[in-house]
Amino acid sequence: MAAGFVKKLLLISLLIAPAANAAPQQYGDYAVAAENAAYSDIADLVTISPLIVDVKIRKTVKISPEQAIGVPANMQRFMVQADVIALIRGLNGVPARVRFVIDLPKDARGRSVKLKKKRFFILGDYVKNRPDQIQLARPDALIHFSQNNDNLLRMVTKEAVILDAPQKIIGVASAFHSPGTVVGEGNTQIFLKTEHNQPFSISITSRPGAPKQWSVSTSELIEESSSIPRRYSLLWYRLACGLPKNLPSSVVESGDDSANAARAQADYKIVIDALGPCGRTR
Repeated sequence: MAAGFVKKLLLISLLIAPAANAAPQQYGDYAVAAENAAYSDIADLVTISPLIVDVKIRKTVKISPEQAIGVPANMQRFMVQADVIALIRGLNGVPARVRFVIDLPKDARGRSVKLKKKRFFILGDYVKNRPDQIQLARPDALIHFSQNNDNLLRMVTKEAVILDAPQKIIGVASAFHSPGTVVGEGNTQIFLKTEHNQPFSISITSRPGAPKQWSVSTSELIEESSSIPRRYSLLWYRLACGLPKNLPSSVVESGDDSANAARAQADYKIVIDALGPCGRTR
């Protein structure tokens, strides 16, 4: 192989190698499955990817270990060329053919899965000044094409691109319970920390003889509502996958009243139980 081509391949490999914030754990776990895909697995990728493209793989080229710096021995790095079928998300468009680098796990015989002629959604970002090259958002930022995955991905993307879409939750800022004027009446407020400082709060209202009601606000205005986030919506995903399972006692503001702290903890558990499990499998 000519030295110039090897040097160019190495440069491209370094430029568009997938972001290393996750890695496939086993053979075959390089892409979201075509069937029975979890909403949260797809949302995990959509929400971190400014560029989403529907492609059919045209060819793959192995990148030698010497050129694949930092790739574990049980993985093989490939340069992949793909024909674009559709642009799902992306401000600058894409050419008809794109390239990306992916690290694929090897099986017990040292062989990697064949991608050629398969259809995927690839999720990542543009490479500066290289319009035909895409950097994957994660090493496993591929989704097998299926009609169900197509529908689900487009549904998540539609919500994710809204200007005031719910942001990633990174913790609980504070919580407190305010008792009412009669026994059994009260309100718990929980304020959340988000990735880009979006106002995000949960309100749980108690009334004598009535089920507790809770609502969510993603603005400065907190409105009381009997509705809860629709399951398998972006708001549900942010809460179900972002909230800690237990309310940290350090954020509960109760003064010297341990009963109010206990009520805040109990109300928080009602929210967690109503949301159900995140459902993430990867």
